[in-house]
Amino acid sequence: DRRVKTVMAVFWLAVFIFINLTSILYLGALTIEKVMGIPLFWGVVGLAAFAGIYSIYGGLKAVALTDVIQVIFLIGGGLITTYIALDLLGAGEGVWQGVTNLYAQAEDKFHLILDKSHPSYKDLPGISVILGGLWVANLYYWGCNQYIIQRALAAKSVGEAQNGMLFAGFIKLLVPLLVVIPGIAAFALNAPLEKSDEAYPWLLSNLLPVGVKGIAFAALTAAIVSSLASMMNSISTIFTMDIYKSFFRKEAGQHELVKTGRWASFGSLLVAVLIAPMLSGLDQAFQYIQEFTGFISPGALSIFLAGFFYKRATANGALAAAFGSFVFSTLMKFLCPGLPWMDRMMIVFFLCCGLIILLGSRKPMENAYTTHRPGLFHTSRLFNILSLVVIAILVAFYWFWW
Repeated sequence: DRRVKTVMAVFWLAVFIFINLTSILYLGALTIEKVMGIPLFWGVVGLAAFAGIYSIYGGLKAVALTDVIQVIFLIGGGLITTYIALDLLGAGEGVWQGVTNLYAQAEDKFHLILDKSHPSYKDLPGISVILGGLWVANLYYWGCNQYIIQRALAAKSVGEAQNGMLFAGFIKLLVPLLVVIPGIAAFALNAPLEKSDEAYPWLLSNLLPVGVKGIAFAALTAAIVSSLASMMNSISTIFTMDIYKSFFRKEAGQHELVKTGRWASFGSLLVAVLIAPMLSGLDQAFQYIQEFTGFISPGALSIFLAGFFYKRATANGALAAAFGSFVFSTLMKFLCPGLPWMDRMMIVFFLCCGLIILLGSRKPMENAYTTHRPGLFHTSRLFNILSLVVIAILVAFYWFWW
């Protein structure tokens, strides 16, 4: 109902502005600082200005069109970076020898399941990486997050949206090669880093030849700006439609809503610019993003899943889950400081599901209703087959490197 929509809108705005937008600005500015020597603050300002210009006036269409172009260069630059790093580790004997040497030098870095004695156990808590909170984070981010699903919602048809999801799924399988392997290679090459977030900028600065470095850096910067623009578009949409139009100007026309959305984007960007430099004390901004998004994501995921699959789900149950997610997470953060944040997300998710079931059990079944068409979730045979291929490759990754 309206209460749930409003609460989730406020939570999402807080997450997008204070966590996602700020961390993206920080990481982008850190890369610019390490590669070009521009001070962190001015890198933040430059990225914000660049993203603001084409997002505020271009909207989601401008973001989508630039994404199509830059993804080619981003993946290409990432693959070249990985290739050069592995070739360097091969000591003149080729990439495959580099892979062998990398595995020999950093064998412990290839394991998904860590022992409790491992210094990184708090971030990757053993079996929870496969069976626990990781799935809460992933299912929320890729399935219940307006920042991501706005791409599917903007598709011309359900079929095109499904094809886009398939393409994204196959691209996602390249992440170990584009992100994980270069990070391990930086470790094996004894990169002089002050923090983990400096690994990729160091590789760009020290390994890539002139020209290729420029293309890879340009693609990376474009991806950062695109992420900023997408986030601002989501903030604009949520604030305009769920807050402004619902509570302040129900009769507002399209022109007024567009203008309001632009001011919302500008305001959120200004707040993020002021906060982003404060993240410089973090070793890994990604952990910061995941942990604090985890205050909201368990409740959001439980609400979406209950809305899809639990006929007794009620607005009261959803509202309890939304508030419960934040309250449970905050209490466990301070009362159980030694509990890994991934395990905390899993526990909070089940608590939120319990609230929805408990409050839904009082609802007579005859009042349950369905609002979707029976064929809404139909998928083609090709979609099903390729989805199974993606899942099979993913399972193989987990099996090989567990």
